[in-house]
Amino acid sequence: MIDTAFLITAFATLFVVIDPPGLIPLFIALTRGMTNEHRRAIGLRACIIAAVLLTMFGFAGEALLGFIGISMPAFRIAGGILLFLTALDMLFERRTQRREGQKTEHDHDPSVFPLATPLIAGPGAIASMILLVGQSGPGWVGAIAVHLLLYALLGLTFLIFLVSPFFERMLGRTGTIVITRLLGMLLAALSVQFVIDGIKGTGLIG
Repeated sequence: MIDTAFLITAFATLFVVIDPPGLIPLFIALTRGMTNEHRRAIGLRACIIAAVLLTMFGFAGEALLGFIGISMPAFRIAGGILLFLTALDMLFERRTQRREGQKTEHDHDPSVFPLATPLIAGPGAIASMILLVGQSGPGWVGAIAVHLLLYALLGLTFLIFLVSPFFERMLGRTGTIVITRLLGMLLAALSVQFVIDGIKGTGLIG
């Protein structure tokens, strides 16, 4: 029998770590200027990729990282560096300039990076899945329940992506540009925090 309190705690943990409402402005900023169909495809692809990654780490996370020789601190540092590069693009509008220079839809596809990882399936979500599956008890029932909660949350995330055009219309172009720059600053700070947490995890600093 699965402990109901554990399931509630697991869902709350994943919700806070993934933060679907907090992804709305990020999704708007990363897909600015795209059609609704393109956005929907990107949102769906990002959620599916995140589901695959988190499932993989949920069932075999520590063993997989250990086999490859990658520690969670190293994963955090790498994710932070990659996220910082995205933040620079958002701050200096280099992504928009590339899109204006090349009008093909394939010029910019943020579904894998940074949406699927590290924004949805980031180090925090990966570490949470490894921890929650480890706490779910013996057998497969608890682990499967944790993953079902994850899939429900990713479904909610996709629904939130679908309503993002409404929030973009409400903000307007100027508001979206302002939020893009602001989020670029926040992403830069978040990426630095990832790196700091990773360095702390190595024991190099206290």
